[in-house]
Amino acid sequence: MKNMIAYCGLDCEKCDAYLATIHNDYALREKTARLWAELNHAPILPEHINCEGCRADGVKTVYCESYCSIRQCALKKGVTTCGSCADLETCQVVGEIISNAPDALENLKG
Repeated sequence: MKNMIAYCGLDCEKCDAYLATIHNDYALREKTARLWAELNHAPILPEHINCEGCRADGVKTVYCESYCSIRQCALKKGVTTCGSCADLETCQVVGEIISNAPDALENLKG
């Protein structure tokens, strides 16, 4: 499994926050902040859009670092990703991601 697959199975290398960070792309940070603020009804600013990957060492968005229940659960259980968790098939938390992003399940099982 690629190291840039998040605990939930999403591919960090395709995430706008990751791309804005590694390319130091302020325009992409602004675009991502506007979209995420609208989707989450939260005050998200371009300076909040910094992430080097969910499972990688380095900076993460505030949400991913502190509030993502999937990441917190995986860290608590000590699993590499949700793909290593015995509860994957019945987990409602990661199930939301998988139902909206079918590639995530393929990444977790791959």
